[in-house]
Amino acid sequence: MFGTPPLVSLGITAALVVLGLAVLAAIFFRRVVSTNMVHIVQSSRKTTPYGTGQATGNVYYQWPSWMPIIGVNVIRLPVSNFGLSLKDYEAYDKDRVPFVVDVVAFFRIADTALAAQRVVTTEELEEQLMQIIQGAVRKILASDTIDAIMIERAKFGDQFTQDVAEQLKQWGVESVKSMELMDIRDSRESQVIHNIMAKKISHIAMESRVEVAKNDQAAETAEIVARQAVDIRAQEAEEAVGKRTAEKDQAVGVANQVSNQQILTAQEQTQERQMAVTRVEQVRQAEITRDEQVVAAEQQKQTTIIVAEGALEAQRREAEGIEALGAAKATAEKLMQLAPVEAQIVLAKEIGGNDGYQAYLVALKGVDGYVAVGTAQAEALKAADIKVIANAGDATTGVTNARELFSPQGGTAIGAMLEAMSNTPQGAAILKGIVDRLSTRTPEASSTEPTAG
Repeated sequence: MFGTPPLVSLGITAALVVLGLAVLAAIFFRRVVSTNMVHIVQSSRKTTPYGTGQATGNVYYQWPSWMPIIGVNVIRLPVSNFGLSLKDYEAYDKDRVPFVVDVVAFFRIADTALAAQRVVTTEELEEQLMQIIQGAVRKILASDTIDAIMIERAKFGDQFTQDVAEQLKQWGVESVKSMELMDIRDSRESQVIHNIMAKKISHIAMESRVEVAKNDQAAETAEIVARQAVDIRAQEAEEAVGKRTAEKDQAVGVANQVSNQQILTAQEQTQERQMAVTRVEQVRQAEITRDEQVVAAEQQKQTTIIVAEGALEAQRREAEGIEALGAAKATAEKLMQLAPVEAQIVLAKEIGGNDGYQAYLVALKGVDGYVAVGTAQAEALKAADIKVIANAGDATTGVTNARELFSPQGGTAIGAMLEAMSNTPQGAAILKGIVDRLSTRTPEASSTEPTAG
């Protein structure tokens, strides 16, 4: 076999070493730009920006600047918004009144190539932008008074932004929004702002008190007007109520008069009707009294006849009784003359076997009792000087009914009769006439005049 010459092998090895070194160098010096940055790469021939959105892309090789031909310098600038704060910056107004302000500004790099020509680092860019801001703030604030600066902060922020706009273009930077005057206060040896604020506070207090006074005055005036309106409305309402009350009273009075007249008319009509009824009642009562008197006279007539017939019948029966009594006595004497035993045996046989005789004995006993009762009643009536008129039955029944008048039941009936008579005009008149007549009678007349029972 033929072997590889030593020189060739050495050349191949060297080439491989160089290639390996080149690969390592490429890996070591390769750069990828982040999305919020732009890298300005300056070579011996040109300046090229790398980053997101750049035409050359965002990848490059950062060869050391000492290497000939391929060596480069890199400037790293942010493409995102960044802010700068100017704090505790001492400024003056146009009257040389000292004060301290805080200002905030927001920027972004609009032209990275131009910015790379102006500065080398971001810190250098921020330092130069801060000087621009200070110059604008100092110049603008010195052109106005502290009072206006305190009141119109927004206006001064816009002026700051407009004043630095042309200068920022020379650095490839532009404002993202208007600069803001965040605070304004006294410097360490000044009380101007404090005094201004005190004056403003007192002025505000004065205006507030004035406004409060005006409001109180307006409120009190409104209350007075409201009270006047309420009083007027109350008076109007009272007047309306008075008128309405008077109208009501008048209407009620008229209605009462009409009602009274109607009542009087109705009473008059009622009285006329009552008088007519009374007249009818009186006429009717007179007719009733007349009929009662006729009936009473007829009853008295019939009673007298019946009493006379009763007395005649009583005398006849009395005579028959006496005759029967004499016959009985004769028979009794005859029988008494018989032997006692025979008489009793005969009497017992007669009584036991003769029904007619038994009835005769019963009738005989009844006659004896009737005679005794009639005799006693006659003697009693004779002694009492009372005339009994029996209009029903016989004299005995009439006497019995007359005797019942003197019993408790008869007294109650007489009292009820007198009470009923006193409740009618005619009965009351009759009772009064009887009482008057009895009171005027003499004792002699009272003892001889018969009393109707």
